[in-house]
Amino acid sequence: MSELEQRLLMLIDDEPAQCRLISALAAREGWRTLVVRDSETAIATLGTRQGMALSAIILDQWVPGDDACALIAELKNRRPALPILMLTTSASPLLAVEAMRAGASDYLIKPVAPERLMQALRAATTRESPQDELAPLTEKMSGVLDFDSMTGSAPTFRAALAVAAKAARGHGPVLIEGESGTGKEMLVRAMHAASPRARHTLRIVNIGGVPANSIESMLFGHEKGAFPGAFDRQIGALQHCDGGTLVLDEIDRLPDQVQLRLLESIARSDVRPVGARHSFKVDVRLIAASNLPLRDLVAAGHFLPDLFAALAPITVMLPPLRERAGDIAALARHFLARIGEQPGLRPLGITDSALALLSAYDWPGNVRQLQAVLFRAAVFCDGDALTADDFPQLSNLLGSDLLASHTGSDHGSPGVLLYTPDGNLRPLEEIESDVIRLAIGHYRGRMTEVARRLGIGRSTLYRKLSDLGIDSAA
Repeated sequence: MSELEQRLLMLIDDEPAQCRLISALAAREGWRTLVVRDSETAIATLGTRQGMALSAIILDQWVPGDDACALIAELKNRRPALPILMLTTSASPLLAVEAMRAGASDYLIKPVAPERLMQALRAATTRESPQDELAPLTEKMSGVLDFDSMTGSAPTFRAALAVAAKAARGHGPVLIEGESGTGKEMLVRAMHAASPRARHTLRIVNIGGVPANSIESMLFGHEKGAFPGAFDRQIGALQHCDGGTLVLDEIDRLPDQVQLRLLESIARSDVRPVGARHSFKVDVRLIAASNLPLRDLVAAGHFLPDLFAALAPITVMLPPLRERAGDIAALARHFLARIGEQPGLRPLGITDSALALLSAYDWPGNVRQLQAVLFRAAVFCDGDALTADDFPQLSNLLGSDLLASHTGSDHGSPGVLLYTPDGNLRPLEEIESDVIRLAIGHYRGRMTEVARRLGIGRSTLYRKLSDLGIDSAA
C-alpha cells in the first residue's frame, strides 16, 4: 500500500450522520477513519497501537463543548507533530484564534464541502506543503461587500472590476472565471450589493459540495414521493431565489443531465420540480462561477455549448495573484487592517522585509491563501509589525538565494523597485508607473484621492495613465 493509502484519521465526533459522511469522503483518497465518541476515549486512543499510526485528527467542537481548545492543547501536548482540524458551526474569529493558539492546524465551518475537507487534510499531512502557515483559515472573516473595498491596481484586475460593476446594474446572467482563491465569491457579493436585487435573496450553491445524485433536487426541488426517500416536498434553490440572485459556484462540475434541465429552465424562465406535473414561473438572476475555463470544457465536449452561451453573455475574468504581484503590498495592508478588527487580535504593521518575502512567493492559492498566511502570522505575532521572521515556512520554501534576490536593500520598497538586478537604476518612467499603480491600489481606485496624495491634478493623473499605458478602470 502507498503512504497515502495507509493514512489513518481519528474523528472525534458523536453525530452518526456526520461520521459516516466524513469517513466516506476521506475513504475516496485512501484514508481509513477511526471514530471515537468522546474526549476521554480520544486521549486514551493516542497511546494504543492504532493511535500511534494516526496521521491526522478531526475534532468536532461540540464533543468537549466549551473545553474544545483545552482538548486540542492536550492532544497537541501528547502528539506535537499530529495535525488537528476543528469542525464547528461557529464563524467566530475569536474561536479560530483560540483554536490555533491551542495547536489546531485548521478550522472548518460546517457543513464542510467535500473538496474543502480534502484540501484541509492534504495541506495538513503533505510534507512538501507549508502545513500550518498556509492553512485556509479565512472562512472566519466576513466577505467584502462592495467594489470600493476590493484592493488592487493591476490593469487586468481593474478591468475585471469595471466589467463586474457595469454588469451588476443589470439582470442578465454573468459568468465569473478564475482560479480557486482569486476572489470570485467576494466579487459576487459586491455585484449583488450593487444590483437592483440587493434587498432580495442571495444564495450561493457550491456544485462541487453537493452529491451528484442530489444536485437536481437541490436546484429544482421535488414533490413528496418523487423518488425513494422524498418524504416531504422540497423547494429548490431556483424557486427559493425568485426575485433575487442565485450563484452556482463550480458550475464546471454540473452533471450533464442537470445541464440540460438548467438550460431549459433558463429558456422558459420557469422551474419544474422533480416529480411535478407543472412548472412555476421564476425571476432569478443567475451568476455562474468556474475555476476552469468553460470554453475549453465546451470544446472538449464536457459542457453544453448552448448552456455556456446562456450563462456567459457577460464574462468576468479574475487574474491569479501571481499575475498581479504589484498588488501584494496593498493587499497585505488591507487584510491586516481587517484582521486587526477581529476579536482576540490587534492592528499590526508589516515591514518591508516581510512584504518582499510575500512578493517573492507565487501564491498557488491566490488571494485567499495570502489572507490565510497573514491571519496565522498575526495570531502568533508578539511585536507591533510582521517581519520576515513571522513567515518561516515561506522562507524555507523560497530558499535563501531567491529570498536574497527579493529582499536585498538595493531594491527599495516592495512594489517600487529602484534598481535593476545588475545594480543600475531603473528608468524613471518605470518607477513613476509603479508609484502610480501602488497609489491606485492603496487608495482603492479613488482617483481624486490618488491625485491629491501624489500632489497632481486629476487631468494630469489621467494624462500620465494614458502615457504610461495604465488602465485605471475607474
